[in-house]
Amino acid sequence: MDRPDDTAPGRALMARLADLARFSSERDALTRRYLTPEHRGAADLVAGWMREAGMTASIDAVGNVVGRYPGARPDAPALLLGSHIDTVRDAGRYDGTLGVVTAIEAVARLHGAGERLPFAIEVLAFGDEEGSRFPVTLTGSRAVAGTFDAATLDAVDPDGVRLRDALIGFGCAPDAIPAVARRPDDVLAYCEVHIEQGPVLEAQGLPVGIVTAIAGGSRFKVAVEGVAGHAGTVPMALRRDAVCAAAEMILAIEALALRTPGLVATTGVIAADPGAVNVIASGAFFTVDVRSDDDTVRRTAIAAFERDCRAIARRRRVGVEIRRTYDQPAALCHPALVAQFEDAVRRAGIAPLRLVSGAGHDGLAMRALCPIGMLFVRCRGGISHNPAESITAADAACAATVLLDFLRRFDPSGLRASQTG
Repeated sequence: MDRPDDTAPGRALMARLADLARFSSERDALTRRYLTPEHRGAADLVAGWMREAGMTASIDAVGNVVGRYPGARPDAPALLLGSHIDTVRDAGRYDGTLGVVTAIEAVARLHGAGERLPFAIEVLAFGDEEGSRFPVTLTGSRAVAGTFDAATLDAVDPDGVRLRDALIGFGCAPDAIPAVARRPDDVLAYCEVHIEQGPVLEAQGLPVGIVTAIAGGSRFKVAVEGVAGHAGTVPMALRRDAVCAAAEMILAIEALALRTPGLVATTGVIAADPGAVNVIASGAFFTVDVRSDDDTVRRTAIAAFERDCRAIARRRRVGVEIRRTYDQPAALCHPALVAQFEDAVRRAGIAPLRLVSGAGHDGLAMRALCPIGMLFVRCRGGISHNPAESITAADAACAATVLLDFLRRFDPSGLRASQTG
């Protein structure tokens, strides 16, 4: 069901998103990495918008932009809203930034109406959700959640710059990062508006949907060791071909995902050694990314994949090494937040649809601090991390309307109930 084409509020949001897209390190592509001059320009612009919306605004010790709109009582706990303003290389202009500008717009409407809610609102523009500069990710949200690992300050980018030095150059104080952490008693929940990055809402003809969970994920680097040989002289039955073994392993994890509901698996990188057209490969390397909103399903699939790889290696007489490089459990959205977003969607005249996020978000880190909730917004073709990423002004306006209604009726009772997953 589509909303009426009342796009004036949406056009204002789209204009702000276009303004943010100007901050890029590349002339013909949108690339905004953490703690770069482009990140600083975007952060300063966002801070200005926060102040115009009636918030106090500052940049914290880890580079997050923080806007605060006090509640009716000075000591009222805060509902946290927001997303990230860093990008992948050659990105679209809506991933992350939509959640920031939509949250600012909702606060601006409250401020314009002279409304103070029973709770404070903090809008957070995180600086490092993508991990596109340093070999770390969710740096800003981990700091807010109190799970920042000080060892990551020694992480180095491709140009040899340490994270600690980049923070200092940005105007931040790395030693003050522990003070960024919020006290659980001061926070009610974290909620985020984000483009879906998938095709479900478009297929259903819906502008927004309610997220029930952020899928957990595991990543692996797999190295296969064979024996090099001449492409024309070694009989097929006598080969120990690392590439062919790797190909069979890759197809094994694909087959496993195809027959396992709720599981997705991806090989995004593959390489051969020595990589010559007339040489049987002595080595092969590939990556595997496995995700599911059910951690038991994911772990069972990983165990099966490892068994398959070792069986293939034995049969093909090659060696295999499987190294896990990332492991993140699924993050379930709190049922009370799911229900309240669903009610707000229904009040907007939209059929509510619940769906899982297969992509990671700052909520993965924030869930260590507080309950999380998410609202997805339709994007054309489900395309994301791509310049073709696209949403409509009408859908942006719809998201802002739903978020504002959610805020006005937000009920924090029951949020501290035990969460599973």
